[in-house]
Amino acid sequence: MQKSRCLIFVVAYHAEATIEDVIERIPVALSEEYDVDILIIDDSSADRTFEKSRDMARRSRLPFRFHVLRNPISQGYGGSQKLGYQFAIREGYEVVALLHGDGQHGPECLPELLKPVVDGRAAAAFGSRMLRSSAQADHNGALRGGTPRYKYVGNKVVTWLQNRILGSHLSEFHSGFRVYSVRALEAIPFECNSNDFHFDTEIIIQLRIAQLPIIELPIPTHYGGDISRVNALSYGFNVLRTTIQARLQELSLFYDRKYDCAPAPLSQYKPKFGFTSPHSFALNAVRSNSNVLDLGCGTGYVGSAIQKKKGCRVAGVDASPLPARNLNDFYLRDLNDGLTGIPIEEHDCVLLLDVIEHLASPEKFLDELRRRLSLNPKAELIISTGNVAFFVTRVMLLLGKFNYGKRGILDLTHTRLFTFSSMLRTLNEAGFVVLETAAIPAPFPLALGDNAVSRFLLACNSFLMRLSRGLFAYQMVMRVKARPTLEALLKAAEEESRTRSAVLSAASAAQ
Repeated sequence: MQKSRCLIFVVAYHAEATIEDVIERIPVALSEEYDVDILIIDDSSADRTFEKSRDMARRSRLPFRFHVLRNPISQGYGGSQKLGYQFAIREGYEVVALLHGDGQHGPECLPELLKPVVDGRAAAAFGSRMLRSSAQADHNGALRGGTPRYKYVGNKVVTWLQNRILGSHLSEFHSGFRVYSVRALEAIPFECNSNDFHFDTEIIIQLRIAQLPIIELPIPTHYGGDISRVNALSYGFNVLRTTIQARLQELSLFYDRKYDCAPAPLSQYKPKFGFTSPHSFALNAVRSNSNVLDLGCGTGYVGSAIQKKKGCRVAGVDASPLPARNLNDFYLRDLNDGLTGIPIEEHDCVLLLDVIEHLASPEKFLDELRRRLSLNPKAELIISTGNVAFFVTRVMLLLGKFNYGKRGILDLTHTRLFTFSSMLRTLNEAGFVVLETAAIPAPFPLALGDNAVSRFLLACNSFLMRLSRGLFAYQMVMRVKARPTLEALLKAAEEESRTRSAVLSAASAAQ
């Protein structure tokens, strides 16, 4: 049976006095189960870390192959990790274990940490100083191992805050003793991470977003006379900042490429019927037993709800042939290609919910839609889009940020952004009469879950919209009707003239 290829990666900085002891403590028995290499990267140390590592690798009797590298320019703690993980990916290893050259973490624990990752039970295994092992009588093993009390308390407090922000349950975010699946590393954009010490927090967040499982195992702690090179205040600030940014990205209020690593969903759009939204507005506004056309129907959840609750016949149009549509009719069409072949005029109501912002030319599309809808005097259009003047976007602009993201007003796929006034003007210029306009609050229940906090925020947002919908509305939805086209009005005038002329001619003949 072929052994798994494992890389033990040692990040070293000013580790001249400790590097040899760290390497010698790596269990020799690992070679019986795994094909093991050791990579040491010296991050441009001012001492003899590289020379000591190179000499040791040459004379070592350990059954491992050695690779010793030195950064010509310091890359930082995170930057050195990036190089080590890139080495693991390039050379085709299956697992990479991270060790610190200062000896703070015991290499003796490597077999326990490697096993769940090699077995495929986890994408990463972290050694936690905050977990109690069977050999410990309490949870203070880290303190007994020499961890300064201020670091212990700081670790516990910051980890608690991070868990609260992210909804995670890790015992520790800040251990540097880790084992990763190389396949998991390939799935996340770790190159975008910081070169500083909070690289470790960023990679945890990336693994969580990518839904790659993490397992924690207890490890002993040893603090010797090594010099800490971490500024605790700066580190704590950076850790909390990046954690909050990741959470804001989940709420579509922030975007950073390094956190864009979630598995692609079948559809990134979800039903929003339980609170004020374009979906609930459309469901209430559509007349019962009417013919409805849902342009950009996605998986068909809006149309299905209208079928069920209003007894309507619903047809859908979308560019993606997703299977989960339970509509009466479906037309596979990219709306940027126009509406030819779609029986627009046969429908009493057309839905264009959160679609217009995705179109390459909204004006051209609305012109064609108005021309077709004007052929049915009863037809109405319900259209919704985001309000780019929402106060959160304004605050971001004030701070010099305009970040597109995966969802929300600044969705990466949006090509046109609107305010209330620009949307009204666009509809008017396209030949529509606005019958009703509604302001829509932010979808707090969708982002935070249906709970007391989200309902409170929804109520606050609804109140603020009464003061200024342009400032506090997250979205807008409008019910509009197509004005007759000039050609239709001209034909009506000609028909009226013919009718009146015939009457006048008949009256004249009767005289």
